Amino acid sequence: MTKRTVKRQEQRRELRRRKQLILAGALGLAALVAVALLAYFAMLEDESAGVTVEVLPAELSVEGQLGEALFKVNCQACHGPNAAGTKLGPPLIHDIYNPGHHSDEAFYLAAATGVRQHHWPYGDMPAQPQVTREDVTLIIRFVRELQEANGIVRKAY
Repeated sequence: MTKRTVKRQEQRRELRRRKQLILAGALGLAALVAVALLAYFAMLEDESAGVTVEVLPAELSVEGQLGEALFKVNCQACHGPNAAGTKLGPPLIHDIYNPGHHSDEAFYLAAATGVRQHHWPYGDMPAQPQVTREDVTLIIRFVRELQEANGIVRKAY
């Protein structure tokens, strides 16, 4: 073999070794990024899991049934089916919302003007201008009947 041939073979080996090192480094970096992303999304899921509660069904009055229909259209996306909560909004069938702590007027104000975050880590609730005061009256009736069926009663604060 000539010196030139030997030198070319050495250059090819060196190039192959460099490619392997680059590939190994890239794979290692990709694995590190994947682990970091998995950890990040797991953390987000834990933080945004939200509070949900088990809600027993209630025999609703006619007004309560009308309120349920309005709740499904206007509130359920955040507060969940039967107001049990989601990762976007708190459960309304919770003792915090008993009539002695959050009066009916609090629900009217929430729909009309929104609510600043105070009891829960969900952020501020925006106003719901599409919901009329009459709609809110029926939604309150639905929520209060569900609360009562689940043992949530007025408590003085």
